[in-house]
Amino acid sequence: MLCAAALLVAARNSKILGEVRFQPENGAAKTAGVWVDGKYVGYVNELKGSKKLLLLPGEHEISVREAGYQSVEEMISVEPDAVQTLRISLAKDPGAQYPTVSAEVKLAIDPDRAAVFVDDQFAGHAHEFGGAGRAMLLSPGKHRIKITLPGYQSFDTEIEVRANQKYDIKTQLPKGHEGD
Repeated sequence: MLCAAALLVAARNSKILGEVRFQPENGAAKTAGVWVDGKYVGYVNELKGSKKLLLLPGEHEISVREAGYQSVEEMISVEPDAVQTLRISLAKDPGAQYPTVSAEVKLAIDPDRAAVFVDDQFAGHAHEFGGAGRAMLLSPGKHRIKITLPGYQSFDTEIEVRANQKYDIKTQLPKGHEGD
């Protein structure tokens, strides 16, 4: 099965594909990450214009996620040469837990729109965790960090942080196929 990113590149001008558009209903939805059939394809606000989401006809599972919010999962049926708009509103996750003692991890990632996963959970996009006053707060201990973006090779690392430690991760994702 081809991943959604490969479909985007391989068949942009094909009339057999259907387009999926997103209409964010609140601020959290604008920056939320989007997965199609389990593969990350980008965040809501960038999936338009030259990065519009084109899919093969048939059933697809769409998942929209943002750290600290309840995910939206939806099965859609894509029709050839048709446009479908999904309205997305994310609600705060009452079960979200944040560490009371934490380490600060700053990211400097190019491109900074890449998705960041901590211990296999979506944490946000790289630009949210870099620059003045921006960092990811992690509980002390070992954590697996994965940074991924369609069309680029993924970056994977494991870090061990202590309480009140400051940690920097800097990398440039090389162009190429996304690692799984």
